[in-house]
Amino acid sequence: MTELLGYVLSGLVTGAVFALMASGLTLSYSATGVFNFAHGAVGFLTALIFFELTAGLGWPVWVSGPVAIVLVAPLLGYLLHRLMFRGLAAAGETAQIVATIGLTIALPALGLWAVDVLVETFGADLPKVTEGASARGLGPRPVHTWHPFGGVGIDSDQVTTFALAVLAAGTLWAVMRQTPLGLRMRATVDRRGLAALRGVDADAASAQAWILSSTLAGLAGVLAVPALGLDSNAFTVLLFASATAAVFGRLQSIPVTFAAGLALGVVQNLVAGYADFAEKVTGFRTAVPAILLLGGLLVLGRARGRTAGSIAEDAPPPDYLADLPRWRRALPWSLSVAALLVWTFALGDDYWVGLVAQGLVLALIFCSFVVVTGIGGMVNLAQASFAALAALSAGLAFSKGLPFPLAVLIGVLAAVAAGILVALPALRLGGRVLALATLALALLADQVLFQIDAFSNGTVGWKLPAFSLGFADTNDPRVRVVLLLAVIGLVALLIRNLERSASGRAILAVRSAPAAAQSIGISGTRAKITLFALASGIAGLGGVLYATFNGQITATDLPALTGFVWLAVVVLQGVRRIGGAVLGGLITALSPEVLSKITDSQYVGLILFGLGGMVLARHPDGILAQFAERRYRRRKRQERLTEAKAVAVAVARSGTGPATAAEPVPAGTGGVAGPVLRLEGVVAGYGDATVLRGVDLEVPAGKVVALLGANGVGKSTACAVAGGTLAPTAGRVLLDGTDVTAWPAHRRARQGVYLAPEGRGVFPALTVEENLTVWLPSAADRARVYERLPKLAGRRTVAAGALSGGEQQILALAPALVRPPRVLVADEPSLGLAPLVVEQVFELFGELRDRGVALLVVEEKASEVLALADTVAFMRLGRISWAGDRAEVDEDRLTAAYLGIGTAGGGRPLAPEGAGGMEGDR
Repeated sequence: MTELLGYVLSGLVTGAVFALMASGLTLSYSATGVFNFAHGAVGFLTALIFFELTAGLGWPVWVSGPVAIVLVAPLLGYLLHRLMFRGLAAAGETAQIVATIGLTIALPALGLWAVDVLVETFGADLPKVTEGASARGLGPRPVHTWHPFGGVGIDSDQVTTFALAVLAAGTLWAVMRQTPLGLRMRATVDRRGLAALRGVDADAASAQAWILSSTLAGLAGVLAVPALGLDSNAFTVLLFASATAAVFGRLQSIPVTFAAGLALGVVQNLVAGYADFAEKVTGFRTAVPAILLLGGLLVLGRARGRTAGSIAEDAPPPDYLADLPRWRRALPWSLSVAALLVWTFALGDDYWVGLVAQGLVLALIFCSFVVVTGIGGMVNLAQASFAALAALSAGLAFSKGLPFPLAVLIGVLAAVAAGILVALPALRLGGRVLALATLALALLADQVLFQIDAFSNGTVGWKLPAFSLGFADTNDPRVRVVLLLAVIGLVALLIRNLERSASGRAILAVRSAPAAAQSIGISGTRAKITLFALASGIAGLGGVLYATFNGQITATDLPALTGFVWLAVVVLQGVRRIGGAVLGGLITALSPEVLSKITDSQYVGLILFGLGGMVLARHPDGILAQFAERRYRRRKRQERLTEAKAVAVAVARSGTGPATAAEPVPAGTGGVAGPVLRLEGVVAGYGDATVLRGVDLEVPAGKVVALLGANGVGKSTACAVAGGTLAPTAGRVLLDGTDVTAWPAHRRARQGVYLAPEGRGVFPALTVEENLTVWLPSAADRARVYERLPKLAGRRTVAAGALSGGEQQILALAPALVRPPRVLVADEPSLGLAPLVVEQVFELFGELRDRGVALLVVEEKASEVLALADTVAFMRLGRISWAGDRAEVDEDRLTAAYLGIGTAGGGRPLAPEGAGGMEGDR
């Protein structure tokens, strides 16, 4: 019993560190939507600073602890938010994962490099991590030990660790659930756009979340350093163990996450102490977190709001080279290959040619990322394990006397079989959850499968000799270069044919719209298994060639975490293109040698690589796509300029000028003072699609302006411009005569612009009470809402997402009744509501008008809004085609506005002459 209690108590201490790290992960994810793979690296860097302050500068713990944890860690979180995380919030999951992986590599290297520079350049008396100096924790010295349970000892370091972890978790829970700061964070992640419309500065809320998250990571790092030492890899493993606890908390609940972290520490200790069967399975004890992580993901990891079996949350990026002929697209790469061959045979020496060959081997493996991530949109972190599995299997087969070609085939088939096995979690999971699952499988392969001596031959590994091509053998690096170029070319052809085939189109359909693809009979299961099998086969072939050219393969040559670096390299270059894989492989092989000519530091290359994640924050599709997009924009500008010149020449030759378009008439009524809200010549759209084409609109105080028109004419876009969620490309937005065009949505909201967006303007994950609190922080104001709307009072603790559609719409408008805005913009307020609820909503609008609020109402049901409106404006083709008093609207004018034919009752034309078509509305 004493032994069991000892395991439990020591496990609780270890689990407290897991729980603390996991709580930080949960906070940053729940508040920003970004899963931070660099969370452990933040903990390492904080621990390193604490170590240098105590062991190097001799500062007392009560000074160095707060400096490292309360000053440096939060500052680091804020800087990372400004430099990277703010941009990543709007990027796809692949870019988010890879950018934070880059930080995992760069942050420890940056800290260690800074210590080297201070010591070697400036002569600072600081210990280096490699010198083996002992790292202390936050507990008092000397360490005190107690025996409260008989023979079970507890020391002051353990008590300090557990107490601080519990205190931090409790404080975090209180902040998130009981403070306005926590409410703003949760509102931001629930519906970021709506939070801005309710006056929440989403960027500031995200920054605060990263500051708190980094503080927790720093505290966990300092508490863990006595046990882990200053080993960055150990902190990365700590991250994945903590991710297990975060997954069991569904990346939402901090109390559940903390409890799961404690339980994980205890289970790991009990397995180490009592699982006798684990002694027969090499590596099983250390693999417990990976096993639990995989199990937790499979049971609990289905993402919210997603269909099981969907592949990607982000659609494939546009192909900016699609307008070029095939020869023009292939020309740069053909010239590059020709130049490489000339250099290989005429200029390069054996050493550098060998490095290029090594880079091309990696490029072949990297092609597997093009298949599974570039085409399929799935992040697989097990590719290094596929390569290692194939190489070890081929080595084992060859050692048994099988012919070399057969051994290679066996290795590739082993990788394909593993790929199909890994595809099974992909049938259920997607995005970052799938990335964690594949990483867990890769760690299991490292810690269990590859540790079996019969399979890996221990530390010796397997020999794989060079092979002959008839006229030459692969001992010659030039032969390897030519062979690899040919193989990569065949893989590129295979991938191109896959993309253009029926199977490739089915895969893209499943990636972009999984539910729609399934409805027309496309199998998502088949698509995923195909992608994983093909990708793992390519990685396996690359792994076998890697081992062959090196002469042998051991279990440690291609560790699982290598796949981290590989994925990041490829995505940084451009994972959608084979060229990105080739460029990434060459950079991986050549950059260490090139940097060695510039600096002796082993950390500079890692720092530069990690900083590449900042590129992804601005250009998620990678460097090659960025260059292609720039060339595309330049071509389009040139085409528009040429077209404009041609029109000018044609007009000059004909001697006639352009037709004069009829001026749109602004909405408004004579005799009313200046409008509260005014749009002047607004041009706006999405990407290359222009939706609004010079909109002029006025909304006076105490008036209801109804904006009507057929679907797709730009009404919702006009609302978005008014609310600040869409920036116009031309024109102005005025609020009481003040130009607010450059103001973000949250600033406009604070100045009295209240936008009820299309759908339901509520935060589904927040309760009714919390929804009201976002706009009405005063309890007295919320009490007035409940007094006015008793149904909401009875459901104040219910999540808004569980309310009926009518209740949600009433909840969205209720804050405006108590604290009326200056302008209320309502986009399709009756959408999907019962007639009685619609009547109630329009009664609220009438009350707000009587209280002096300026209302702009976009509505498809013309009869309801016309009964309320003072002024009516019709939109057609992105312009205000007619505006005037409600009394001037007759049946002919209304019919013409919606059908887009004829004129407005014989009066002004519905659209200016020469108005072009438009490409849609949102």
